[in-house]
Amino acid sequence: MKKTSKAALILTAATLLLSGCRKTADNTANYEAALNAYFTAHPSCLWPQPVRFPVQVDTSNTLQTGPYDALFDAGLLVRATDEKKVLIVASRQVTNYDLSDKGRSNWTADPNNPGYGNFCYGHRAVQTIIDATPNNGRPGATTKVNYLYFFTGAPDWAQAIETQTEFHKLATEVTGHGGSSAILNDTPNGWQVQVAATPKTVNPDATIVQ
Repeated sequence: MKKTSKAALILTAATLLLSGCRKTADNTANYEAALNAYFTAHPSCLWPQPVRFPVQVDTSNTLQTGPYDALFDAGLLVRATDEKKVLIVASRQVTNYDLSDKGRSNWTADPNNPGYGNFCYGHRAVQTIIDATPNNGRPGATTKVNYLYFFTGAPDWAQAIETQTEFHKLATEVTGHGGSSAILNDTPNGWQVQVAATPKTVNPDATIVQ
């Protein structure tokens, strides 16, 4: 009887251990892993949509030149002024911006649009899981997870005062933390983010003329 009871206890413990290690197990460790995998694959970037360099803007328009000049000061862009003819006898001064060597090494190319890309500057990471809605534990189940997060992976240029002044969203994200929620789906490959809610601390993007 003792041997039978001992064997049963070992089997039960092993079953619980394996259940806890499964990617599909309903636990906070798996929720955190799913969220962090999603954040890593979806970093924060300067522009809402991919952009293309070189760009040319009116030198006198500070709303246009400001953000690019900040990226120039950070070493991500090179710039040069030029005269552009607008009429046969008239011209205006323009500034040309293009990627520097440092800019190319920090550039995230868009695989779907050759020549386009973005400057990405890190991503959120889970600080703690607050709670999650109950689910049936079966494949296809969903749960809403509430969590606290912090920001990680910001490069030196993203922490520069000049860059943060021109890109308000960058400044808010890099220096902050907050709480949000996400819908997770139980798939054969483990829990995955289905819908990520907008963080409560996000500010509107700075106005950028592309």
